[in-house]
Order: sequence, then C-alpha cells, then structure tokens
Amino acid sequence: MKGPVSSRAATLDTIAAVLPMERRDELAELLSDQDVETLRHLVNEGMGANTLRALTSDLAYLQAWSLASTGNALPWPAPEALLLKFVAHHLWDPERRLTDPLHGMPADVEDKLRLQGFLRANGPHAPDTVRRRLATWSTLTKWRGLEGAFASPALKSAIKLAVRASVRPRRRKSAKAVTGDVLAKLLSTCRTDSLRDLRDRALLMVAFASGGRRRSEIAGLRVEQLAPEEPIKVDGGSLPSLAIHLGRTKNSSAASDEIVYLTGRPVDALNAWLRASKIEGGSIFRSIDRWGNLSRRALDPKAVSDIVKQRAELAGLDPREFSAHGLRSGYLTEAANRGIPLPEAMEQSRHRSVQQASSYYNNAQRRSGRASRLLD
Repeated sequence: MKGPVSSRAATLDTIAAVLPMERRDELAELLSDQDVETLRHLVNEGMGANTLRALTSDLAYLQAWSLASTGNALPWPAPEALLLKFVAHHLWDPERRLTDPLHGMPADVEDKLRLQGFLRANGPHAPDTVRRRLATWSTLTKWRGLEGAFASPALKSAIKLAVRASVRPRRRKSAKAVTGDVLAKLLSTCRTDSLRDLRDRALLMVAFASGGRRRSEIAGLRVEQLAPEEPIKVDGGSLPSLAIHLGRTKNSSAASDEIVYLTGRPVDALNAWLRASKIEGGSIFRSIDRWGNLSRRALDPKAVSDIVKQRAELAGLDPREFSAHGLRSGYLTEAANRGIPLPEAMEQSRHRSVQQASSYYNNAQRRSGRASRLLD
C-alpha cells in the first residue's frame, strides 16, 4: 500500500510538465497533500507554467524554512508572529551581525537550508525576494479560503525597517544590455554551418528582433507558432516576413494571442536553422550534444542564458555581464538609441508597463543628453 509521500510523488508525476521534476522526491517530502492538490488544481485551471514553477519553488522554500525554524510545517493561516519571524530571518543588518551572532537567521536554521540546497548566497535576502515569497504565502492562504495577517501594520512596518537596515544595491537581471553592437559581436562567433552555430545565430537574432523575448518564450517556441507573411517590399526588392504567435505570455490573459513579427535577416537565419536541423514540427530550439546530435526536447530556459554567456566569452566579452534578459533590455535600449517611438517598440516587446519600458528610453536619453556632457 502506498504511503503519503509515494502518493504525493505519483500526483506530482501527473503535472511533471510544469514542475522542476528533478526535485520531485524532495517536493513530495516537503509539501502537504493539500499543497500538491492545490498545484494540480492550478495546472487544470491553466496557470502559466513559469508562474506555477515560481510558486512551487517559493512554497517549497517556505515549507523548508518553517520545518527548519519551528520544527513544524507551515500553519494555515500563518500567525502574525511567524510572518515577523520570516522577515527577521531574511532581512537583517550585516554590520550588526558582526557584533551580534544571534541577529538574523539562526545558524542551525541556515545550516539546514544550505544542506537541502535552498540557501546558497551569504548575507540577507534581496527585499524583492522576501516580498515575493510573502506574496506567494498570502496567495496560497487566500486559495484555501483563509485570511492571513499579511496586511497587518506590524508586518508592513517590519519590512520597511528591515529593508532600511539591510541596504544592498539593486542588481539588474543582466548587468549590460545586449544592444545592436554587442549582438553583432555575439553573432560574429557563429561563423560556420555547424548545427550549433546555426542554432545559436537563429536563437539570438529571433530573441532580439522579436522584441527581446523572454528566455522561456524562446525556449518554448514551436514551429506551429510560426506563420509566413507576405514579403515586405523595399527599394530594389523585398524582405521575408514572419509572424510569431506567442499565445499567452507573462503579461497577457489566457484568452490573448500575442503576435510579434520578424522581417529580413532574422527570418533568413531561422529558416536556415530549420532546414539544416530538418525540424518540421514541435520545438524549434533544441539541445545539441557534444557529438552534434540534435535532441527532440526543447532547450531549458536556462540554456538560453548559457548560450548568451558562451557567445559573449567567445567574442572576448565578460560573460558575467550578460544574460538572456540582456536581449530584452537591449532591444528597447537599441530602439531608444535609434529614435524609434516608444509605443512602436512596445508593440513588438509586448511590454504592458509604459513606466518600465520608458526607463530604457530615459536612460538612453540621459546618457547622450546635454546634462551628462557639461564638460565636453
């Protein structure tokens, strides 16, 4: 007869497509029956795969932290005191820790989380990470039909004071934007007709030219999402055109079908890759082993960042300064540098927040504006 852990593991197998299944057994140990049932319900309701992975990761961390710090699984709803303990364990003052070893997360809790692989970095957590995990905790509480203390003045005040105490510079997802000149250097390393060079060239060009697509969108792109369009007429000829049906994205509703367009060289690069790889359906960008054999499975989203870093290193750039998100920020930065109106660029990038998208424009203008060149 199956035990509760085996039953949870079997249930997790049924939603393997959207969960980090390399940690299935660990999740089965950490999560409760109700947790697993909630995840299965969200899969059936059509929650986006990336959102569900993030939620599952946060839930697993919260359960691991609760077991390490209290010896018990997360209570539902969580008392205010436990929420305040979570803030105190994750947002603390590094300078005070030097004179007070008991300040912040206790050493035994930290050791348990490190041993399980949940804690890697030293020092306090990023405030955004703490807020996100609290938001996940709050959301799961509401899904259970319960009310938590997440809006309590004491918790809000604790977070505010803790953030002040644990001042740390905000880090960008990609230290440097992959603008047009940087992209040209990355593409210059894709010189041959090998499958790897053809794939990476097509991936970089499609990711950038389609508006700076997220790594999950590129990794999950399928042939069935492509639709040839009428060539674009230009002086003396025409350019190939292609529509990409993104379907549901991070910023759209389930019923939306976001569409972006490719024109010219990116279309040629994509077609060259599809011809060489003989891919006629399914995932477009796939892994290639050391012997040059093409996998049937789609690239992992992390592999998109790995490709950007590998190409940066081959181009003589510092790979630590670039990631897949640099293609997204680079697209908007390049659009700003070329004087493309913000609304037009947002149509391609599919940004919903004018404030977020315009920050790239503002930065580009500030760098080249008169105010930054008073000593010229």
